[in-house]
Amino acid sequence: MNTEQPTEAIRFDTKIAVLLREDLEPWQRLNVTAFLVSGLGTQIPEVIGEPYEDGDGARYLPMFRQPVLVFEATKETLTAAHARVLSRALPRAVFTGDLFTTGNDRDNRAAVRAVRTAELDLVGLAVYGPKNAVDKVIKGSRMHP
Repeated sequence: MNTEQPTEAIRFDTKIAVLLREDLEPWQRLNVTAFLVSGLGTQIPEVIGEPYEDGDGARYLPMFRQPVLVFEATKETLTAAHARVLSRALPRAVFTGDLFTTGNDRDNRAAVRAVRTAELDLVGLAVYGPKNAVDKVIKGSRMHP
């Protein structure tokens, strides 16, 4: 009797994408990515899988149920992606250059609130939704190296 789980690949009809401005320093890319995806996980419960447990029974927090794809683009492409994600009303998170100078959540939110949408100094954007819609939002970007 075969007790193994099926090994066929799991396919998702949705996509989690992070788009980073190409001129960020390596530490900034990691920081921005971590902050952006935390926003998606808190507001969209279906992106979170089940908790983990190792062979000895130690428990771990659940994580995204699907891969997070990271892309990079010019400032202009990021600005265009931002306009597209707003027009499509997809779940999104934003990170601006001003957030590198703040040190807490309250100041982060105030820094974003102080700037009009069209004038945001965008350095990162996370988006979740149907694959084709996300692909249209990030059009012109390339996979992060």
